[in-house]
Amino acid sequence: MKRTEIEKKLRKTLDKDRFRHTMGVMYTAVALAMAYGCDQEKAMYAGLLHDCAKCIPNDKKLHLCVKHKIEISPSEQESPFLLHAKLGAYFAREKYNISDPEVLHAILVHTTGAPEMSLLDKIIYIADYIEPNRTKATNLPIVREKAFQDLDGTMLLILESTLEHLKKGRGVTDPMTEKAYEYFKQQSKEESI
Repeated sequence: MKRTEIEKKLRKTLDKDRFRHTMGVMYTAVALAMAYGCDQEKAMYAGLLHDCAKCIPNDKKLHLCVKHKIEISPSEQESPFLLHAKLGAYFAREKYNISDPEVLHAILVHTTGAPEMSLLDKIIYIADYIEPNRTKATNLPIVREKAFQDLDGTMLLILESTLEHLKKGRGVTDPMTEKAYEYFKQQSKEESI
């Protein structure tokens, strides 16, 4: 499916703010892909589709995951909004005809992160955090600048900030986010030796 067709579909299924965010992530992902020598087309499609399941009500997300045999973790059961990543990867494949496993994986891990993320995974995760329409994230100017200098360091900054935010009682912490944080923390220690 062509990008323009996907955009038309997304404009109908996402609310106005989410669509604006989606376009911001897509353009930011392409800019990061250019900066780091990643496939720009893959970054474009992963950025465009990363939140394709975001505006589905939480009870329906749960229902659709059960229906399509998508595994639901205890933290996702408690906070079904997290399921938009898994459901989004499923929709990207089934509704938008995306077959590239790298693109699908980047969509899958864009919310929680994961240990040993690919270049594309990191680009989508970071683009989601720094895109121009974001205004409330902690240390945004610093993170935006660092994103174009050091992806792994930026991952560590974002994951650390996310975990601090969640631990202050503002949400459920997915164990995968903690694993991702520990991985990037260890990477940072090894690089400084």
